[in-house]
Amino acid sequence: MPRTLPALLRAHRQAEKAAATGFDWPDVQGVLAKVREEIDELEEALLDGSQAEIDHEFGDILLAMANLGRHIGAPPEASLRAANDRFSRRFGRLEEIASAEGLTLNEHTDPVALNGLWERVKAEEI
Repeated sequence: MPRTLPALLRAHRQAEKAAATGFDWPDVQGVLAKVREEIDELEEALLDGSQAEIDHEFGDILLAMANLGRHIGAPPEASLRAANDRFSRRFGRLEEIASAEGLTLNEHTDPVALNGLWERVKAEEI
């Protein structure tokens, strides 16, 4: 698999290649269990505080998520691109509402107020 591919696409293709040899989970439940296992391992690494281990486990989660995407028919590169676009659109709208209401957004903004704005933005899309 070419290392020049975007990382999520490469992970997806590597999983396809491995699956073609029979190296795969029999169903989506196995992949979900692997994702949960990797999240547990990341939580342990966070407690230990080793950045190298944190990076390792976070990468394992991303790899497992790419496999999950393959199993559920959601290509990870396209899914992440759509999620990025959705977040950008929503956050832009959040900024518009905050500005209209005279709310300054910075690291000191009340998280409860921000979450309320976020929920309003999401509700507008329904």
